[in-house]
Amino acid sequence: MAGRASPQARPRGRHALRSRAFADELVRNAGVLPGTLVLDLGAGGGALTRALADARARVHAVELDPAALRQLQTRFGADPRVDVIAGDASVVPLPDEPFAVVANLPFAAGTAILRRLLGDPGVPLTQLDAIVEWGLAAKRTAVWPSTLLGCTWGAWYEMTLVRRVPRACFAPPPSVDAAVLRATRRPEPLVAAEEAAGYGAMLQRAFAARSPLDRILPRGLVHRLAHELGFDPHAGARDLDAQQWARLYDAVRSTTPRRRAAGSRRRRGSRR
Repeated sequence: MAGRASPQARPRGRHALRSRAFADELVRNAGVLPGTLVLDLGAGGGALTRALADARARVHAVELDPAALRQLQTRFGADPRVDVIAGDASVVPLPDEPFAVVANLPFAAGTAILRRLLGDPGVPLTQLDAIVEWGLAAKRTAVWPSTLLGCTWGAWYEMTLVRRVPRACFAPPPSVDAAVLRATRRPEPLVAAEEAAGYGAMLQRAFAARSPLDRILPRGLVHRLAHELGFDPHAGARDLDAQQWARLYDAVRSTTPRRRAAGSRRRRGSRR
């Protein structure tokens, strides 16, 4: 994060952006429009906050460290575009209105923050541009092998690895390079929001089993969808991307009521 934080309270994995020009470039690349509500989660000393305010966004600068909070208040306390919020980025209440995120996330909390933002389709997030560890961004955007979180988030967001951010861009430099991870809400979700729990449960079952899908889900259905969608009929969970998983979930869900109804009719017939 930008700015210096107190060593007593400073969360692990905090690395400030060295360059104001680089922060400005990140905000431009994110396409932030005037008047957009944008969260700078883990704002530190405010490098991205300043760039967002200059882009005429409405900024919620969220910071936990007391020293960094004082620095933010000094810099932005009189700026009507910026609301400085004392809080933990992983638990702070999220807005009810549509919002974007442009942030340099603490490396140690990156996945936890992303889970909160991307895991619930009811969160009105429109786009996220977050600096995270390179390995995290590469893993969540990989076409193959896919991951549980990548396929879950991919039902509602298009996930993109935008650019590499070398460790030399930070003070202090981290031990690994970073990346800008972008998540853009899909105009049409692959899975309806009301199906989030069912979709997530099927993904968790399949990824945890570590067995071919035709041993976990209805064999005939898997083999039919494999032909239609272009995957191996004996594929594992990681061999399908988010779009294939969404189609497979829809097929399983649409056949389940019919199977239950047929079983009910058979039971009623046996009692006659």
